[in-house]
Amino acid sequence: MSEHILIGVAWPYANGPLHLGHIAGAYLPADIFARYHRLKGNEVLMVSGSDMHGTPITIHAEQEGVSPREIANRYHQQFYDCWERMGISFDLYTNTETENHIKVTQDIFLTLLKKDYIYKDSMNLLYCPHCQRYLPDRYVEGKCPHCGYEGARGDQCDICGKPLNPLDLINPRCKLCQTTPEARESEHFFLRLSAFENKLLAWVKQQTHWRPDVLNFVTNYLKSGLKDRAITRDMEWGIPIPLPGFENKRIYVWFEAVIGYLSASMEWAQLQGKEDAWRPFWQGDGKTYYFIGKDNIPFHAIIWPAMLMGYGGLNLPFDVPANEFLTLEGKKFSTSRHWAVWLPDYLERYAADPLRYMLSANMPETGDADFSWSEWLRRNNNELVATYGNLVHRVLAITCRNFDNSVPPAGEQDERDKALLSLAENTLSIVDKALAQCHFREGIRLAMTLAQEGNRYLEEKSPWKTIKTDRTTTATTLNVALSIISCLKTILYPFIPFSSAKLHQLLGCEGRLEDDGWSIHHLPAGQKLPSPTPLFNKLEEEVVEQEMARLRSED
Repeated sequence: MSEHILIGVAWPYANGPLHLGHIAGAYLPADIFARYHRLKGNEVLMVSGSDMHGTPITIHAEQEGVSPREIANRYHQQFYDCWERMGISFDLYTNTETENHIKVTQDIFLTLLKKDYIYKDSMNLLYCPHCQRYLPDRYVEGKCPHCGYEGARGDQCDICGKPLNPLDLINPRCKLCQTTPEARESEHFFLRLSAFENKLLAWVKQQTHWRPDVLNFVTNYLKSGLKDRAITRDMEWGIPIPLPGFENKRIYVWFEAVIGYLSASMEWAQLQGKEDAWRPFWQGDGKTYYFIGKDNIPFHAIIWPAMLMGYGGLNLPFDVPANEFLTLEGKKFSTSRHWAVWLPDYLERYAADPLRYMLSANMPETGDADFSWSEWLRRNNNELVATYGNLVHRVLAITCRNFDNSVPPAGEQDERDKALLSLAENTLSIVDKALAQCHFREGIRLAMTLAQEGNRYLEEKSPWKTIKTDRTTTATTLNVALSIISCLKTILYPFIPFSSAKLHQLLGCEGRLEDDGWSIHHLPAGQKLPSPTPLFNKLEEEVVEQEMARLRSED
């Protein structure tokens, strides 16, 4: 019986282009997981959207002298293009400016207010006398009171990961003009997080399948105590508070952005013409997974579950497989210093699959990982081209040349043939378990181990020699090798879908690859094969120096 799998992916601020850190942190692992479950025959709903209301957008808009909506729409369209070219297969990618999202957000706000999980109170906010306005959290920078980092933001410290309020900062300053702000009182709404502390701790203790780093972080955070948090701000860009007297205030972005997973699911259902189609993913046996970077753990594993508990009737997260950070050539990605590989730029010059492969094999699942152009080139040339691609091309070329572009019939298999086919079945089973548990690095490592073994088998059997003396044995060898390639096509599809789709055609298969399911699709004897072409292209060494020169010119 198929499962209902909801995959929620972090909502990127629509204030600038995506870089490789974003892809490795959330979007690629989510897509691998979605494609795997679709192959398994499960019902999958993968949703996300552009966060149109974050203060990074208003900061960017002020720098350019345009409206926040203009900035947000510009990058929202760019994100759409990147997802298609990168093969990130959302069932719906939307944004937080839709009428649907506003309606769902306001419904949750009013429901929590009615249940006394939201209350009104006065609070001190930082006001910049030079800019003459209250400062949203991200307009304030200062020293983190927990770890001492000097560049902490007013909403969160990027170093220790703890959520902050601007007044927590030591020596705060306005991000725009560097003026020291002053505290002024303002009336706002608060989420009563403290009411959920014990419930959350009891729930988290049951999540033994979570990644250890995520589980430990959340457990320790909860044990240190939860404080109520303001969920509205003095600003004009965002979702209106659905109550009179608060026309100049907005629901704050950290509260409404996580609601996007629910509102996007409802929007998807409406687009299907089935208003309630979202329910099996959010209620009953449906499982919800949230793919995020580790800096978003508090919002997805503490605050959002608290909101869901308060609202009632919806499933809590089944898993929050947060990734660590990706560094670039040994240094942290920095958009302000332009130390980044921007995804639109990469896709202008190179194919998506070599990047997907590199980031999958080096995914920051349990610790920070590094992207370097030299390693990207090595993995493309040595692993994709020389190992996997070479196996595919040699088998198809020999088969087409000697068996009239058709799958040869299998004769009696010897122990070596049987051992390789058994390894393929075993690999399929082990990778199945690895991907189900969000262990993507292990999955792709096992796949490439099978490709290496396929090459060893081919060398041992040497069909280019046996074809001269024993056509029947050669036919069996190639039939077995084609089964191994077909298995690799399936296993690697979640990771490098464009190459697997091409191989699906090169193997003479009709229909969609996904329809074959998570199994070895043994090709029937006599199936026609088109003339083979290489799956991957070898890259020249000069590419590394060219890309490093681009980085140095921007740094």
